[in-house]
Amino acid sequence: MSDTHAAFDLRTLSKSDTYKLLASTILPRPIAWITTLDDDGKPNAAPFSFFNVVSADPPLIVVGFSAAPDREGKDTLANICRTGELVVNLVPEELAEAMNITATDAPRGLDELTLAGLATVPSLQVAPPRIAGSPVSLECRTFQIIEPGGSSTILVAKALEMHIRHDAFEDESRLHIDPAQMRLIGRMHGGGDYATTRDMFEIARIPWKEMQSKQS
Repeated sequence: MSDTHAAFDLRTLSKSDTYKLLASTILPRPIAWITTLDDDGKPNAAPFSFFNVVSADPPLIVVGFSAAPDREGKDTLANICRTGELVVNLVPEELAEAMNITATDAPRGLDELTLAGLATVPSLQVAPPRIAGSPVSLECRTFQIIEPGGSSTILVAKALEMHIRHDAFEDESRLHIDPAQMRLIGRMHGGGDYATTRDMFEIARIPWKEMQSKQS
C-alpha cells in the first residue's frame, strides 16, 4: 500500500513552517482567555490557544506561550511569573469579538478588559478577576514553568476553584453539563478562523467483551 501522506522532519523544518503545520492541523483548539494582574494591580486579559487540560488528579491545565516579537515577553506570562496567579476563562460565541479585541498588541499596562467592554467578577482564591460573561472560569496557581528551549514557555497551572454558569447544567445536582448551552468556540487554522462546538455527534464506547463477540 502506497503512503498517502506528506512527511515533514520537524527537526529541520523552519520555526515558522513548524508553527504553521501544528496550528493548522491540531484542531479545533480550546481557548484559554487568561486574566492576570500587572505590577500596578491592573487587570490584563489575553487569549491563548496552545492550551488544554492535562490532568484531573491533580487538576492541571497547560498553556504554551510563544515569545512576543515586539517586546521582551508577553504581559500575561510576565504577570504569571511574578504573581503565580491567573484565571482561565473559556470563550463563548457571544464574546468572540470581545476576545478578539483583547488579542490586540496593546501597549503594556493597558486594561484590555475595559477596552473590550467586559465586566469582571472577583475571584475567590486568587487576585485576578474572572470574566463575568464566560460560562466557565478556572482560578489557577502556577504548578510548574517549563523552559524547553527555543522561543516557547510552557505553564502548568493547578486549578483551585471552578465557576460554571448555572444554565450550562442539564442536572446541576449530578454535575451533568450540556455543552450546547456553553456555546464555546475553538481556534482553527487561519489568522482569524474559529469553530463552534454546536455540531456534535455521539459514538457509544464498545466494551471489550462486546467487541470480542462481534469479531467471533
